[in-house]
Amino acid sequence: MVWLILAMFVCVLLGAAVVGIVAVPARREGKQLLTERGEEVVSGVARRTDKVVSSAKDATGSAARAARNRTASVAQRTETGD
Repeated sequence: MVWLILAMFVCVLLGAAVVGIVAVPARREGKQLLTERGEEVVSGVARRTDKVVSSAKDATGSAARAARNRTASVAQRTETGD
């Protein structure tokens, strides 16, 4: 299992090296890395991600408040001996 994880890590490193070798010089030359369609896709994903993150924060905040309220009421009952 360790060898599999190590091999996957090496593949990721090789992929990052290839992207770095190709993309960095192209970017320095002023070439666009993505087409206009690619830029639209990336911006759409970023918008959807922000929307999902905010709704997840709202949901987890509500759950955390409910858990705090419940534990506070349980603690209060145990202190009063109910």
